[in-house]
Amino acid sequence: MLLSLNSLFSRAGLLIAAVAVLLQVGSAQNNSAAKNAPHKQDSIQDSTAPVTQPAADSSGQKKPNQEGSSALVLGPGDDLEIAVYGAPDLSEHTRVSTEGNISMPLIGYVRVAGLTSSEAEGAIEAQLRANNIVNDPQVSLYVKEYTSGNISVAGEVAKPGAYSALGPHRLFDVLQGAGGLTEKAANRAIISHRGDEKPVTVELPKDPTEMAKNNVEIRPGDTVVVPPAPIVYVLGEVNKPGGYVLNSINGMTMLRVIAAAGGPTRAASIGGTKMVRSTPSGLKELPVPLKHIMHAKAPDMPVQADDIIYVPSSRIKEALNTSALATTLGTVALYRIP
Repeated sequence: MLLSLNSLFSRAGLLIAAVAVLLQVGSAQNNSAAKNAPHKQDSIQDSTAPVTQPAADSSGQKKPNQEGSSALVLGPGDDLEIAVYGAPDLSEHTRVSTEGNISMPLIGYVRVAGLTSSEAEGAIEAQLRANNIVNDPQVSLYVKEYTSGNISVAGEVAKPGAYSALGPHRLFDVLQGAGGLTEKAANRAIISHRGDEKPVTVELPKDPTEMAKNNVEIRPGDTVVVPPAPIVYVLGEVNKPGGYVLNSINGMTMLRVIAAAGGPTRAASIGGTKMVRSTPSGLKELPVPLKHIMHAKAPDMPVQADDIIYVPSSRIKEALNTSALATTLGTVALYRIP
């Protein structure tokens, strides 16, 4: 009898222990489910979150997506193609008026001057919505021609003036359209972008690889200026008298200019060579020790823009006549020194 009671108590203890284990496992599973529930909810919320739309101002016009300061804006005379999705009767081919407006069916005038194309689309959509013409208007605006943003070309080009900005343009396209460079042109162009106070200087090299690299894009409203290159004039007893365009990036010296002019003739009196230079106080005559420079007995002299080098003849003692030289400069040939 005693053995039976002990056996019964032992079985009861095992049963209690088993129940306790089951209770602990169930509690752990419930806790785990409770912890995972918020994450699942967050996942559902993330997957169903609406896509953020561009903000609108008080007039209902969409704000541009951080368009840069160089974005092109519309102006009087610009040629526009406007399409309203699902409403072909509202589509329009028009130009911006001198007052900066466009006229569209059913909504009348919309001011677009000073707006980018995306801002103008928003302005038209807002007007359609305000007049209950279209519930959810979708407008596309294509600028066929920026007549208000012509490209201005000035300086040492054959045909300076304003050129149409229709279609894409690059620097050499614009220069070619302006007739190319003159013989006095420097090997660089200065580009000013509308609204940008800092002009950009672009070199115009002869190397094809560098030329392709520097063929930058020109935008409507830009101004391209080709400055004149510095010119030094060599007159008198040289084999090729004329004006020499100084486009060398390393500077130019007396000996290099005389060499470009073919050197002195046999009749030259190189000891009497003189140079006329423009100074703030007027023209100034400077002696040139050309003979000593040519024999490496004197340092070479740098030359400046508009210097006039005169090599006299040894047969006749000639006086340097400044007024006669100035008259001659208008007829001399121009050469470019590489």
